[in-house]
Amino acid sequence: APTTEKLAGDHYIFMKGATERVIGCCTAWCEGSLVGKVDRAAFESTVIEKMNSLAEKGLRVLTLAYRKFEATPGVDLVHGVDREKIESNMTFLGLIGIYDPPRAESRPAVLQCYEAGIRVHMLTGDHPSTAAAIAKEVAIIPEDVPIVNNPLVMNAAQFDAMTDEEIDKMVELPRVVARCSPNTKVKMISALHRRNLFATMTGDGVNDSPSLKAANVGIAMGQSGSDVAKQAADIVLTDDNFATIVKAIAEGRRMFANIQKFVQHLMSANVAEIVVLIIGLAFKDDDHKAVFPMSAVEILFLNMITSSPPAMGLGLEPPSEGNMREPPRSAKQGLFSFEVVLDTFVYGLAMGALSFASFTIVVFGFNDGVLGSQCNSKWSVACEGVFRARATSYVCMTFLILAHAVNCRSLRESGWTIKNLKTMKENTMLWMSIVIGALLVFPVVYIPGLNRNVFKHSAMTYEWGLVLASLVVFLVFAEVYKKMKIKLMKPLNLEANGQVEMERMRTYMTQADSVIDSNDKAEDI
Repeated sequence: APTTEKLAGDHYIFMKGATERVIGCCTAWCEGSLVGKVDRAAFESTVIEKMNSLAEKGLRVLTLAYRKFEATPGVDLVHGVDREKIESNMTFLGLIGIYDPPRAESRPAVLQCYEAGIRVHMLTGDHPSTAAAIAKEVAIIPEDVPIVNNPLVMNAAQFDAMTDEEIDKMVELPRVVARCSPNTKVKMISALHRRNLFATMTGDGVNDSPSLKAANVGIAMGQSGSDVAKQAADIVLTDDNFATIVKAIAEGRRMFANIQKFVQHLMSANVAEIVVLIIGLAFKDDDHKAVFPMSAVEILFLNMITSSPPAMGLGLEPPSEGNMREPPRSAKQGLFSFEVVLDTFVYGLAMGALSFASFTIVVFGFNDGVLGSQCNSKWSVACEGVFRARATSYVCMTFLILAHAVNCRSLRESGWTIKNLKTMKENTMLWMSIVIGALLVFPVVYIPGLNRNVFKHSAMTYEWGLVLASLVVFLVFAEVYKKMKIKLMKPLNLEANGQVEMERMRTYMTQADSVIDSNDKAEDI
């Protein structure tokens, strides 16, 4: 918009803005004290050429012009004049190139987005050459591709002129759209939604508020953003840094993965306990009553003391190496994915089967199948075999649950490699809960009175061999199961990275150029 300023008793109007708009208002040019009339064709060609030269260097170009204005006495120079009238007969002053370098962390953040399966589009009010040069700096488009006839770079006028059907037929939406209006940004978001993609929009101005509302997540700038943009957005970015958004995505993925680990560990332990108790109903004592492989206090101790602390430790896990190499998760997918549910039942059934097998071996293999009478409520000589078998089942379940906590650190990677065991030291809650849980087994099993009267089991001797064997079998089973998942299931980690994404865009450009060439030849024929 024009501004007015009083100089030496005369009124002057100064204009700054986009080159295409300003030069259309100019009828003269000025260089020092030399003033000349505009030869429209030559003038516009020269100015546009100079502007493109500056824009290709990544400079934001502003054009300046002025005119002398004969003000009518008593007329408000701001609100009392015709804008179209005063924005005419301007004298061209020159071009200004402003270099606003992107932050150093922007390029690594964009490359990390590619690894995470996230594509970055840049919609800006800058000149197409300026926008393309900046996009190359931050790796939104490849550095070695031309700006002219680049399907990845488009002017808003071209994009806005396309119908929705034409946009939907495009193999790749433009990564850079220049000279954008508010409607251009909304149109891009609508195109992304029609492709069933999750769109996040960043903006700072009042004109960004429609697109911030239309996006799945609108992010307003906290430092440079307007109040209107902040009210329209879902999130306000306090440091105006794109890299912070990427860090937030990584943290969100870490939290989601840790909640899955927490739930899977607890649910697997519950499934294992249910398996033991339900199958145990088939055993009848001398009074034809069921003999429980584990007592009520043992079950409560397993749930409250043994499995809960490691599960909470899993909730504090640091991000895995593949955290930002996994594909984006569907917004409709909850915690219980197919793989998590499958793991819960497979590991639960395995732990339950091994625990129940140890109980069965002690009762029938070493105590001739004697189940005694009223062994669920009190100890007797006849119940000694049942009490020892119950202790074996309980200790076996304890160590299996603690070992399973290490398995739950990763859905597919082995938790027992030296590398993964070293990283566990970063999670103090997890390894301390495993150590303490293992140590608590000994007072629970061997303190007289506490073992038989409270937990309804007896001290163990040779049964430790069964516990060790069950633990080894479970660890081998878990490793084989993970290897099978790697071979049979879709890979969790993307193969994409910055180089792969750049090569994909180059391939797309080559294919697009081939289509354009063939169309040109068809038109010539």
